[in-house]
Amino acid sequence: MSENKTLKGGEFLIRETNAADIFIPEEFNEEQKMMAQTCRDFTETQVLPNVEQLEHHDNELLTKLMKDSGELGLLGISVPEEYEGFGQNFVTSMLTVEEMGKGFSFAVAYSAHTGIGTLPILYFGTEEQKQKYLPKLASGEYIGAYALTEPDAGSDPNNGKTRATLSEDGKSYIINGSKMWITNGGIADLFIVYAKIDDDKNLSAFLVERNTPGFTFGAEEDKMGIRGSSTMQIFFDNAKIPAENLLGERNGGFKIALYILNLGRIKLAAATTGASKATIDLAVQYANERKQFGTTITNFGAIKYKLAEMVIRTFVTESLTYRASQNIDDAIDSLVAGGMDKGRASIEGIRQFAIEASISKVFGSESLDYVVDEAVQIHGGMGYSAETLVERAYRDSRINRIFEGTNEINRMVTVGELLKRGMKGELDLLTPAKAVAGELMGIPDFGSTTTDYFEAKHKVIVNFKKAILMVAGAALQKYTKSIQDQQEILMNVADMLMYTYAAESTLLRVEKLSGMYNEKKLALYKDILDVFVYDTAARMNKIGVDAVNSFAEGDEQAGMLMGMKRFTKVASVNVVTARRSIANHLIEANKYNF
Repeated sequence: MSENKTLKGGEFLIRETNAADIFIPEEFNEEQKMMAQTCRDFTETQVLPNVEQLEHHDNELLTKLMKDSGELGLLGISVPEEYEGFGQNFVTSMLTVEEMGKGFSFAVAYSAHTGIGTLPILYFGTEEQKQKYLPKLASGEYIGAYALTEPDAGSDPNNGKTRATLSEDGKSYIINGSKMWITNGGIADLFIVYAKIDDDKNLSAFLVERNTPGFTFGAEEDKMGIRGSSTMQIFFDNAKIPAENLLGERNGGFKIALYILNLGRIKLAAATTGASKATIDLAVQYANERKQFGTTITNFGAIKYKLAEMVIRTFVTESLTYRASQNIDDAIDSLVAGGMDKGRASIEGIRQFAIEASISKVFGSESLDYVVDEAVQIHGGMGYSAETLVERAYRDSRINRIFEGTNEINRMVTVGELLKRGMKGELDLLTPAKAVAGELMGIPDFGSTTTDYFEAKHKVIVNFKKAILMVAGAALQKYTKSIQDQQEILMNVADMLMYTYAAESTLLRVEKLSGMYNEKKLALYKDILDVFVYDTAARMNKIGVDAVNSFAEGDEQAGMLMGMKRFTKVASVNVVTARRSIANHLIEANKYNF
């Protein structure tokens, strides 16, 4: 194992990664491809013909589809074989979520069940709880749900009012309170419910079955999108559950919630990748048929721009998502090899890459929003009609920037977690930050310009990282502990981190492809990389300059602005030619095939 394979979460900012050490989607094995094909077949034959009916709150149909997917084994991908699942690794589970992500609101029901509705039991449950519930969840006999959010406690779940009290005989917990926005609420048999026991500081988690007396349900929510998924409020009025249904430790529920949110975030990135690909297919197929001014609209440069940009953002999302997913798998394997229990290793592996999970969620959800918006635009007036699938895709997409912690919260998590790890000494941010500060004071090293394509791109990425260290280091020095009150600057740093991670992930993928494809085939992927890195340089400059101007003055400001200009310098790219090449490949194939 090479040294780079031991890269820790967030360490991408201060260490180089070798292309050989990352996973790319082109490396899926035959078994993984077969599982993906099973998901694809199910979505195309069972889900898509029924999306309109699902939109009308047909919970009987939704339940049937969930149980049918269970019979195919699609609900037990991550469940170990001893609990009647397939026991597949994290990357495989991500691939199945991506494929199911093409199924509109059904994808939400599926993801909620297989992720947040099942995995807390796998990772935190007692052996008895696992034996009792996991086989039923894996087969579809039981459908799972997750109940965390409350009316007055959205982004601050630990502030919830739902309470649990241990009965006098110690055999039961009595729960009172309510939860809202519960996905699968109308169809679930088992709920993972968070409540504080008495006056505890932190939440605890409980397993609550649907038929529990005192446990009742509100009406189906009418939502802007994902209407085919069941969402409702749930209520507890002296609901009595067995004491052995406490999940994990008392006071440990908030920790479970955070771990599972990290998991949900990166899984959402996989779902948005699948949805983006499906939406691009709809857009290019319509554009290839639609004629205006005597020709199909795919011959117009304005349409080519849109199609190419949709592809670029989707390819980048896919690249960073599977890079992070394999990192999680590697971390889990390493911990297991060190003697840790698989459940605990999974929790820790996901926790280690919380930064990358948040980045993936934000980038993926915002990319999908771009894709669906331009797909509607390409359809013109037809895109606004409820007859078209792109209208539904547009509505369904919007929730993803709110799900699993809003994108604003996730941006704060990205920077907050990075700074916390730096202060704890888990990541040495100080040494490289000082080096960048020293570099600003010295004479610029223009050095010799390399002619090697990938080496030149790596230099650009290294400079992006210097720009981040420069801005974050100076802001932290100025504000110290009150930096948390400077949310605008933290958002700037989060965006710089996100775009850098996205650009580096794409570079590493294309570099790895250079050993698999001939130069002619590789040229298409170089076009994607060229445009994205070129655009990222401009974004980095704008974001960085905004940040510097918001807190620096005088010579310090002038020096940092010069540094920002230097660190975001990039070679010129003919973006029209590159985007047309990408678009033409898509148009000819009449589907996403990158």
